[in-house]
Amino acid sequence: MENLITIKNQYNSLDELQYALINNSNYSCTKEYDIWEHRVDNNGQMAQCLVLKKSNMHAVKLFFINENTLKANHIIPNKIMQAYFGKSQKAYQNVLEIITGKIKTAVLEPAQNKAFNEIEAEIIKVVS
Repeated sequence: MENLITIKNQYNSLDELQYALINNSNYSCTKEYDIWEHRVDNNGQMAQCLVLKKSNMHAVKLFFINENTLKANHIIPNKIMQAYFGKSQKAYQNVLEIITGKIKTAVLEPAQNKAFNEIEAEIIKVVS
């Protein structure tokens, strides 16, 4: 689950956006390194993103695509839960991993969609 969000010019940095979300949102907001996608910045260092967290299973990762556009991705912020319930990054999976992955997706997807929509609505309310 991901979406692009257009923001006002006054929120064109992660620090300004974090300050606005901390003060105007009901969710916890932290600036972290992007361990979910392992993006790098212009200096070759691991890129940072904002994590707007609803619970240990539901959060949205925000990062800039360009000056006025944010990309929002649903993530599992807890690293242990991410290992069990996150998307597998393996190139090859055995049959059991494929089947359990499909069951896991079917069970978790409705709750993840609901949480993603709630958090995204909160973001849009604050920055648009």
